[in-house]
Amino acid sequence: MDEQRIKEIKYVPEIKGTLRSHMIEVPQVIRSASGIKIFGKRLKSFLFTTDVAIIRNTNADAIIAVYPFTPQPVITEALVMAADVPVFCGVGGGITQGKRVVNLALDAEFKGAMGVVVNNPTPNEVIRKMRETIDIPIIVTVVSDCEDIPARIEAGTTIFNVSGAKNTAKIVRNIRKQYPEFPIIATGGPTEDSIRETIEAGANAITYTPPAIGDILGSLMVNYREKFEEDKNL
Repeated sequence: MDEQRIKEIKYVPEIKGTLRSHMIEVPQVIRSASGIKIFGKRLKSFLFTTDVAIIRNTNADAIIAVYPFTPQPVITEALVMAADVPVFCGVGGGITQGKRVVNLALDAEFKGAMGVVVNNPTPNEVIRKMRETIDIPIIVTVVSDCEDIPARIEAGTTIFNVSGAKNTAKIVRNIRKQYPEFPIIATGGPTEDSIRETIEAGANAITYTPPAIGDILGSLMVNYREKFEEDKNL
């Protein structure tokens, strides 16, 4: 389903402010996904970032905040406070293991996170203890076709987050064959075609990685310099 077809289905009036018109917009093709309804909210696009400036300036439905350091409650609090959309926080499972992951998940729930995300190495026993402790969704990252999907579900996984690089669509397709209705979020890749392929494979929602803040600022600086040169030559 292309962008024009999406627009033809239902016209949606759009209102933008003058100052907030410059923001990170997720690709329109993501709207063709079914979405996942969590606590009454239907979410289709997840922005992968921990940058509070980007979090405050995006049209994504939700934020998936995972970072390559030991999770800290103060970071979770800052992310949840900065966002005006649901936040799904990383609570470890790779470098951070065991009871600490369970405690971080409970703390994230208390601080207002809509869900928690654990890395692929997380043992099923830890997922099981998390499920016994928290009420919010547990999102488990899948990176390979070799993952024991039934065991993950039995342990208490709520949603799969498929991040398999070029194999993402294939992994999603295989999970969907086994479990036609299980919720799946997946990385969409760099192009609209790759996002569309992942959705058609069975992903209910897509994670989108925004440009780095330095790249965005760099583009602005180029524009400022060009405008300065034009004004100077008038």
